[in-house]
Amino acid sequence: MSDLDWLFTRQRFGVHPGLTRVRALLSRLGHPQQNFRTVLVGGTNGKGSTAATLAAILGASGERTGLFTSPHLTRFSERFVVDGQERPEEEILDALARLRPQAEAAEASFFEIVTALGCLLFARAGVTTAVMEVGLGGRLDATNALDPALSVITNVALDHTEILGETRAAIAREKAGILRAGQPAVTGVTADLLPLLETQGADLWALGRDIQVEARPRGWEGWAVQLRLPHTVLTFDTPLLGPHGARNAALAAAAAARLGVDEAAIQTGTAATRWPGRLEVLPWRGGRLLLDGAHNPDGAAALGESLRALGVERLPVVFGAGADKDVAGVAELLRPLASEVILTRAVLSPRAAAPAELAPQFVGLPVRLTDTPASALELLPPGGIALVCGSLYLIGEVRPLLLGETGERRERWQ
Repeated sequence: MSDLDWLFTRQRFGVHPGLTRVRALLSRLGHPQQNFRTVLVGGTNGKGSTAATLAAILGASGERTGLFTSPHLTRFSERFVVDGQERPEEEILDALARLRPQAEAAEASFFEIVTALGCLLFARAGVTTAVMEVGLGGRLDATNALDPALSVITNVALDHTEILGETRAAIAREKAGILRAGQPAVTGVTADLLPLLETQGADLWALGRDIQVEARPRGWEGWAVQLRLPHTVLTFDTPLLGPHGARNAALAAAAAARLGVDEAAIQTGTAATRWPGRLEVLPWRGGRLLLDGAHNPDGAAALGESLRALGVERLPVVFGAGADKDVAGVAELLRPLASEVILTRAVLSPRAAAPAELAPQFVGLPVRLTDTPASALELLPPGGIALVCGSLYLIGEVRPLLLGETGERRERWQ
């Protein structure tokens, strides 16, 4: 079995929160994470776009910057980016070959191995700052084995409640675990949750309190943002769509300012940010497809707000989701947006709900069922604009169909 096949089989063993195994693995590898400065970016939604924006800003400032994100959409190498470029496959395979015996000895899980792999790749590439997206929660997530110079918590909403807790307060306590006493941090959590974060003793700037954002819409081009910080005012443009896109870009810019980055680099980096699969527009049959990984109610609400801000009313919707998600909550927010619904599933995701299981959530709308993302696209009318949303694994299978690329062939669990 190849090293990559071995790694992907470990997805089936699930998520095992805790830092003992990943710390042991990093120790066996010679602590590669000590070769660069780390920023941790956590939150329920928006952490990926915030991390991508911050990495682009740091790159524009002259830093050799690593960006670690999860899950990937189409290629495993998407998880490991240095200065805007995915690490070459041969480099990943070489690092994984070194890591595998150490991971087996430490009995590390899939995500723990991938986190350590990212650290090893970034150390080998001479990265000076790594922006690491937190996987699940924060306190016991593998990325929290690193020692961040700054932490970001974008927001807190109900997701992964079976692991993180049944309330927003419980989830906030888990996410607060990535904060460090005396170290700078920025957050966009609501005011009622701030006291839970402040118990960690971090030097915390909060959106709406220490950070003020004014955003002017630029239609499908994104937003023009004015950001008021305690000691300065910054202006920049971001191509991220939706009000939450402006907000996430603002959090990234605030984080960059706390790291000492100047306004020129912030302006260059925010304008250059790209974050595929999240309110991404791609051409299709003379029209446009909007792709978005809205897989929980908070994400679906942000999607609806974004469409309204763009002047989009009802449109055809392709939807698929994991059986473990709050499908009823997501569907309730999607129904007012949809002129019709085409239900499908990510073929490579064993956890994907069958289309027939999703159908009762869309009563009152025209609903069609398909077995594959490719057949769902064939049912969309030509021209105009349509939406594909739900599971990121679904987006990861749709995107290569639109771009004429080769999709992944392995099962997706994490």
